[in-house]
This record gives sequence, structure tokens and C-alpha cells, in this order.
Amino acid sequence: MTTGLIVTLIIVGVLAIVLFFMSVKIVKQYERGVVLRFGRLHNVRDPGIRFIVPIVDVMIKVSLRIVTLPIQSQGIITKDNVTVGVSAVAYYRIIDPVKSVIAIEDVKSAIDQIAQTTLRRVVGQHHLDETLSDTAALNGNIREILDVTTADWGVEVTLVELKDILLPDSMKRAMAKQAEAEREKRAKVIAAEGEALAASQLGAASDTMMAHPLALQLRTLQTLVEVGVDKNTLVVFPAPLMSAIGEVVNFLDREAATSQVRGHGSVPVRAGFETPPPSAPRPAGSASRPSEPTVAGS
Repeated sequence: MTTGLIVTLIIVGVLAIVLFFMSVKIVKQYERGVVLRFGRLHNVRDPGIRFIVPIVDVMIKVSLRIVTLPIQSQGIITKDNVTVGVSAVAYYRIIDPVKSVIAIEDVKSAIDQIAQTTLRRVVGQHHLDETLSDTAALNGNIREILDVTTADWGVEVTLVELKDILLPDSMKRAMAKQAEAEREKRAKVIAAEGEALAASQLGAASDTMMAHPLALQLRTLQTLVEVGVDKNTLVVFPAPLMSAIGEVVNFLDREAATSQVRGHGSVPVRAGFETPPPSAPRPAGSASRPSEPTVAGS
């Protein structure tokens, strides 16, 4: 009797220990425990040490953390009939543990499948240029559609981002040519605007120089100073043509007038120029300048 009692107590003790460990559940801070009693929803347990009735109760732990779900690359035909490969990433979290357990079997698998189909449908409704340039709008559309679908599952989709867009090689070359042509167009427009601005400034500068004749001479001297900085030994600089011609004509007129005064005592003067005073007599032995033919006066 004593041996049988001891064996019975040992068995009972072992069963008690097993049932104790089966009844003790630890719910972590980021989890919630959904308890089903005899298959029916009983309650939701908060984080901490929680006890359930072994065999009668079943606790399903649900994580409330944000889950990262990569969406594998999808071969999609855009609205302008261009085949592209688009991959994305979705972020979601469970906000209702009861719905995530009762309403759907596998939350992660379901969101993965619905995200792929939604991505294919949304991108297929846009042109290629919109897909490449307006990704923020596409992300927003995909997230809104997923939110509406997953609301009954107790899931909130917080963010969807297009991760990679793969283009055919022929399309890449065409886009490169388009970008190059666009750059060339902008460069030509900027160059034309610069020429127009320079022309207007040069016109204003020429008007200022015409109003102030000495400004041209000052500019000439400034240019000579700038050229003189270089180590050139010879500088050929064009003088103002019209003023040089006028000075040569005045010189010839003075010489002609001087010759006429010496030969005849009087000479008609060319209109527009004053008669210079007689020049001083040349010293003896100096070479005489050949005089021009005498102009007959009326």
C-alpha cells in the first residue's frame, strides 16, 4: 500500500507540474494573446504572465510590430505597351488581433498575394513616364487599395514603396537619346539668350562711346595695358580707321597749302579745313619735299 501510494503521488505530482507549465503563458510586450475556449473566442490577454486552463483553452500569440514584406519583381505592361519589371516593399502591422486570427488564416501570405496583384494593376494603368517620375502617386494608390482590402483582416498597411524598375535595353537607349537631345536644346537656348543679352549690352556700350569720343581712346589704352601683361615681343593693334583717315587728309591739306603759299602767295582752301599758318623756313642743306601741282583758282 505504501509503495502504491508513493507511485500515485509521484504520478500526480508529475501531472501537476506538466499541467502547470501548460497553463502558464508569457505574453511579450509587443504581443497580444487571443484565447479560444472550446474553440470559441474567450478573451484577449495583455502582456505579462497569463494562466489558461490546459486542454480547454488555446492561446494564439499575435505580434503587433510592423512587418516588412518585400514584393518580388513583377513583369508588367504599362498603358503605353512597354514591358517593365517592378519590385516593391510593403510595411504593415496588425491593429486587431482578433480579426487577424479569426478572419483570415495566414495574414502574411494573404498580404503578399494581394500586394502583387495590386501592384500589377496600378502600374498597368499608367504610362511609363508617369511610372518613372510620379512614383509617390503610385505608392499612395497601392497603399489605399491595400488598406481597403486588409481592413477586414485587422491589418493596417502603413507604407508601400516601389523599390526597383527594370527597363529593356532598347528603352534605356531611347531614353538616353531623349535626355541628350533635351540637354542640347537647353544648351542652345541658354547660348541664344546669352548672345541676345551680350548684343544689347554691346549696343549700349557703342552708344556711350559715340556720345563720349574719348571713351574709345581710353578703352584702347586699357586694352593695350591688358595685352602688355603677356610676354609678347610684338603687338599689332588696329587704330581707329576713320580718325586715322581724317588725320592723313588734314596733313595732306596742310602740306598742299604750304606749297601753294610758297609758290604763288595764295591758294584756295578746301572746304571744311582751316588754312594753317606758313611753316618756318627749312634749314640749309635739308632735303626739299616735292610740291604737288598747283591748283588753279577761280
